[in-house]
Amino acid sequence: MFHTNMFDSHSHMLDMSPHKTTFSEADPGKPRDDEYETKSGTDLDAPSGDDQDPNPRPRKKGYRRHTQRQIEEMEAFFKQCPHPDDKQRKELSRDLGLEPLQVKFWFQNKRTQMKTQHERHENSILKAENEKLRAENNRYKEALTNATCPNCGGPAALGEMSFDEQHLRIENARLREEIDRISGIAAKYVGKPVTSSYSNLSSLNNNHMPVGNYGAQSGTVGEMYGGSDLFRSLPAPADADKPMIVELAVAAMEELTRLAQAGDSLWVPGNHHCEILNEEDYLRTFPSRGLGPKPLGLRSEASRESVVVIMNHINLIDILMDVNQWSTMFCGIVSRALTLEVLSTGVAGNYNGALQVMSAEFQVPSPLVPTRENYFVRYCKQQPDGIWAVVDVSLDNLRPSTISRSRRRPSGCLIQELPNGYSKVTWIEHVEVDDRAVHSIYKTLVNSGLAFGAKRWVATLDRQCERLASSMANNIPAGNLCVITSAEGRKSMLKLAERMVISYCTGVGASTAHAWTTLSATGCDDVRVMTRKSTDEPGRPPGIVLSAATSFWLPVPPKRVFDFLRDENSRNEWDILSNGGLVQELAHIANGRDPGNCVSLLRVNSTNSSQSNMLILQESCTDSTGSYVVYAPVDIVAMNVVLGGGDPDYVALLPSGFAILPDGPGINGGSILDVGSGGSLLTVAFQILVDSAPTAKLSLGSVATVNSLIKCTVERIKVAVIRDNT
Repeated sequence: MFHTNMFDSHSHMLDMSPHKTTFSEADPGKPRDDEYETKSGTDLDAPSGDDQDPNPRPRKKGYRRHTQRQIEEMEAFFKQCPHPDDKQRKELSRDLGLEPLQVKFWFQNKRTQMKTQHERHENSILKAENEKLRAENNRYKEALTNATCPNCGGPAALGEMSFDEQHLRIENARLREEIDRISGIAAKYVGKPVTSSYSNLSSLNNNHMPVGNYGAQSGTVGEMYGGSDLFRSLPAPADADKPMIVELAVAAMEELTRLAQAGDSLWVPGNHHCEILNEEDYLRTFPSRGLGPKPLGLRSEASRESVVVIMNHINLIDILMDVNQWSTMFCGIVSRALTLEVLSTGVAGNYNGALQVMSAEFQVPSPLVPTRENYFVRYCKQQPDGIWAVVDVSLDNLRPSTISRSRRRPSGCLIQELPNGYSKVTWIEHVEVDDRAVHSIYKTLVNSGLAFGAKRWVATLDRQCERLASSMANNIPAGNLCVITSAEGRKSMLKLAERMVISYCTGVGASTAHAWTTLSATGCDDVRVMTRKSTDEPGRPPGIVLSAATSFWLPVPPKRVFDFLRDENSRNEWDILSNGGLVQELAHIANGRDPGNCVSLLRVNSTNSSQSNMLILQESCTDSTGSYVVYAPVDIVAMNVVLGGGDPDYVALLPSGFAILPDGPGINGGSILDVGSGGSLLTVAFQILVDSAPTAKLSLGSVATVNSLIKCTVERIKVAVIRDNT
């Protein structure tokens, strides 16, 4: 059903026969750049006169220069396909009036030229980096040579010290050197943006950025409703505060490393298969904590979880240290994030020693759970044993006038390299939070640590790594007609689905950037609405968009709710807009081990002629901490472009969908009678274009219609899943 693009790259063996010679083989000197573009690659003239061979061979033809048109045509074709096969070379030679061998040699020489230019560029970068490291090394040598004793002013000597004093001074010198090094690098880079020249996931940097208002501010994910003043008014740290920030980051790194590698004395099993921190042992082990004692009214929450993921450690570090990639990968947890200042970009071309001040807002996908805003420093370091560590710690002491409802004690992860491109990640989440404003039906979930704890971060990371690996897969079996086998078509469709899920996640929570209005005040499943005006935003239809959301409890296990909502065969039981028509799956992309993790293109066979060609893009994803089913109507013409490998950024989307969470640890073999006994917390959210004119006024009739739509959908879901469960 779907075919691979004819211009897909193919690997071919070069013709190495001794009687066929390319430019680089025939000319012993270094060819000029224009020779790669203008000469046909035929043989050189034979010698003449006294130097002729006694056994003369047939005279070889001289060079033939290509015309400007031939060069332009081959240049354009090279951009699309640097390795043409025999059929493509014959077609190109026929169109340009050249021999296939001439075309073959031109492409060989062009590839050699591009490789040479790339190597020159890389060499220049490495040379500059080497010079910088050499200069830094010389400064360290000079400082060590001029070291003096602080007491007498003479040359420093260790011979008269006791063993303990010598050991302490060596340790102090090591810590001081680390602080001075980071402070020096910070002073050098203050005011400069973080560079991405060493990012191995440049495609994620550029291609995975959300469109529309998301991209207006670097590092912000949830921009669709405008930012809150508190979030944006956070200041960059003053110069006088930077030494304290560095000391706090170094101490936090040491604490995180010890916590990650600690045994059973500090960590005890939790009731949801996750380790939780023994608070008493923690206070004894770390008596002088950098953030000071826990403020009144805040509750401690700490957990640890490990996982092996299908991603190498370098790419993981790149994602964690780039705010755009980090907030995209964890879009269900990070509703907004911003890098306020980069104090250090690291050394030796990687993130070792990188230090940046950030702010972020963490969420649960429901308007009933307040978000947690944090102002913190993130520090990355490679340990002596080769393990990488990334730690966050709050900087609330730099803004004492602000009352903090949440602060991060040393939290982050250790990343260990494993064979075959895998990595072992040990994640720690340690926060102090005031969660008294959480709605009662979410209290059990939040108090258990599943809502914001390490298990949710690790489960999301594992699922997203599987998704990324799926997007890079090439050998897709074509047994099922619904499976998309074209690599470019798969990437475009996955990119479009990713933007859809990000838009849904950033619009469904209780972010302070959202202005939710409750339509009634009768219970927990009240409908909340907000409006947005869209004008000239790529990927969004222009006009007045009304968003509506509600959350409620179901006495049904989360997996059963998820399977019901993602199944196209049961869609007509709850989707009012399908008018009871049958739904057919046209295309399917599996992006994980769980069959529920997939992207689908659905067609609604409605009895209504105006909707007979309606298509729906849907992504469903699930892990042990929660599930999503997100969908959006899409245009047929636009989807044909996407399936052909075209740019999906301008396909208009208004995502709607469901977020399904467990109501607590759920370790209960009995009946589901109340919240916390194994049921589901379901959030339903719709986005509907109520008027295509951005200047129009929102009518009460539109609000009433959307309110009725979401309430009717909720009732249909309750009836269907409870009936199936019983």
